[in-house]
Amino acid sequence: MTNVDNQKQGIRKERGGIVLSDKMQKTIVVQIIRRVQHPLYKKVINKYAKFKVHDEKNAAKTGDTVRIVETRPLSKEKHWRLMEIVSRGKEKLPDVADPSSLAPSHEKAPKNLNNQNPQGEKKELSHD
Repeated sequence: MTNVDNQKQGIRKERGGIVLSDKMQKTIVVQIIRRVQHPLYKKVINKYAKFKVHDEKNAAKTGDTVRIVETRPLSKEKHWRLMEIVSRGKEKLPDVADPSSLAPSHEKAPKNLNNQNPQGEKKELSHD
């Protein structure tokens, strides 16, 4: 591209962020974090923005750090495309249908609620 083409096209914005979702085909959701100072209280706070990004090769996975670049509108909400994957995130843990299978076997039984003993009889509460 020549300098004239760059002026005609404009300078494209680039951002870096973390992939939140890769469930769609050829689309990822990237979260961008900006640190800004509050105008009145001067405290530095984080501002978050989520962008839908075009990923032609479905290369990015959840947790990856990526660089994205602004592009022409590709759909109603997609105005960014994946430029590069900066670093890979940690691998996802497999989904577990029954969360009780994750609990250690030596864990104590749940406490008895409703003031009942193991035989199902209600205990009398003494209010001294």
